[in-house]
Amino acid sequence: MKDDLRWNKIFGALLGTLLAIFVLRQFAESFFAPMTPAKPGYAIAVQTEGSGEAAAAVDNPPDWGTALPAADVAAGQTVSQKCLSCHNFANGGPNLTGPNNWGVVGRAPASHAGFAYSSALQDYAKTHPAWTYDELYKFLAAPQTYVSGTKMSFVGLKQPQDRVNFIAWLRTQSSSPMAIPAPNPKAAAPAAADAAKAPDAAAAAKPADAAAGEAKDGAAAAPASK
Repeated sequence: MKDDLRWNKIFGALLGTLLAIFVLRQFAESFFAPMTPAKPGYAIAVQTEGSGEAAAAVDNPPDWGTALPAADVAAGQTVSQKCLSCHNFANGGPNLTGPNNWGVVGRAPASHAGFAYSSALQDYAKTHPAWTYDELYKFLAAPQTYVSGTKMSFVGLKQPQDRVNFIAWLRTQSSSPMAIPAPNPKAAAPAAADAAKAPDAAAAAKPADAAAGEAKDGAAAAPASK
């Protein structure tokens, strides 16, 4: 009988303790309820370089009749070093991870002998009969975006001038280089206007606090699967 009473006392004490903890917790929460801010204090608005409508507006293909003669072919050859792990550019060179790209400018997509092209690029070839300057420019910017499903794993050449220089060099890697079109002032003028607007559009897109910080600081101080 004594043992039964002893265990009853133990269980009663445990239950009383748990009940007291529960009551104290409810009491504390009623006075110190946490408040979640509508907007986290650490939220930071980030404007990624080369992104947004401003970038899209200025990243159209240039007037090739003007851009190619002015391009830096030597700089384009330097850019081609990024492609050598997957491509060979020599006349008669072998296919590597990607196809040989001798004569690729003006060549039909997915047409180099002996290379197993992705179905995505084969489908692309059905509506694009040749790798024109415009098509290469857009493809090289982001291959997997421009031709979804391509085997190309290269992130792309993000700088427009790198693409222009590379295409100018790539054009020379051919037995019969594709002709350079005549300059088209009407095509060149909008591109120049877009380029002039780009700095203003990018500045307007910066967060206000970043602009203020800059003012304060100023006062103080290769293609694959073709």
